[in-house]
Amino acid sequence: MVTITNATFALILCLLCCVCWGSWSNSQKLVSSDKWSFELFYWDFTWGFILTGIIGSVIFGTLGSSTHTLLYDLQQMDFTSWGWAMLGGIVWNFGNIFFTAALALAGMAIGFPIGGGVGWIGGILFNYALIMLAGDAYPGNETWLWIGLLFAIAAIISCGLVYSKITKSKAITPTKGIVMASIAGVGFALFYGLVVKSLDPTIVAGGTGTLAPTTGALFFSVGMLLSTPIFNGIAMKKANLTFKDYLESGNTRTHLVGMIGGVIWMTGMMLSQLGNTCTDLNAAISYALSNASPLVAMIWGIFVWKEFKGAPKGTIPLIAIMFILFLVGLVMITLSN
Repeated sequence: MVTITNATFALILCLLCCVCWGSWSNSQKLVSSDKWSFELFYWDFTWGFILTGIIGSVIFGTLGSSTHTLLYDLQQMDFTSWGWAMLGGIVWNFGNIFFTAALALAGMAIGFPIGGGVGWIGGILFNYALIMLAGDAYPGNETWLWIGLLFAIAAIISCGLVYSKITKSKAITPTKGIVMASIAGVGFALFYGLVVKSLDPTIVAGGTGTLAPTTGALFFSVGMLLSTPIFNGIAMKKANLTFKDYLESGNTRTHLVGMIGGVIWMTGMMLSQLGNTCTDLNAAISYALSNASPLVAMIWGIFVWKEFKGAPKGTIPLIAIMFILFLVGLVMITLSN
């Protein structure tokens, strides 16, 4: 198993994860059309997701000097280990179905700050609770952590105001987009802590299982794969779509772009889990840095996709405030480690 011993490098991996998690939905934007809805896109996303989970766990689980290899994990694991990781994948997938719907409805620059922001805050609290329940002391500055969370909460409130202002100008209600993104945030808040519970406590504080972080990521991806036919099947039924539509409506480019989206997200998960192998980086901070993806998504949504072009007067200052609040929150949380 590959292990990271340098805390600075581990932080960099988590920040790279943040870039991945804030960028994957560009693939959804690239292929979105009347004939190719988010439900059809999600199948390709899933194939790229599980493929990366398998390849990443094999590479990082066999290289390195540690004897805690992928093969060792597969031989020693029990249900309480892989079960937690797979449950994390199922919970995350439930949230991500709502999230992709929210992105299709509200765009990256709005969907991410609400859904990702709620998940960010909730996930930090959940992972913090796991550390406390395990009887461990928080290895950092709690004051900076709580201040950072307050800034993140203020950023989400600002985002809600922005979305309400935009939808009001279009004479539509913002409720549906906000509800979908918030439901997604609950799933995002819980999944990382569930994966952490599957991990070896000698590697990650709060772990109760036997798995190495990259093996936990593998079973997380398996949980996602197994639950996709259920969750996405329900979404497709509501949209009056069938698997035949998936097979007939897409082309090679459409499928490849969707798969790349899954590859990008799961690459981020692997990088975050590699960061978890560093004993000087606790899971709450690892999750906080990795899931600060709204900052990245806002940059894509505002400057690349021009999602606020023609927005009503007073929107741009609110967007600037939202971005600054997220950025300050991220810095504070980073300093808390």
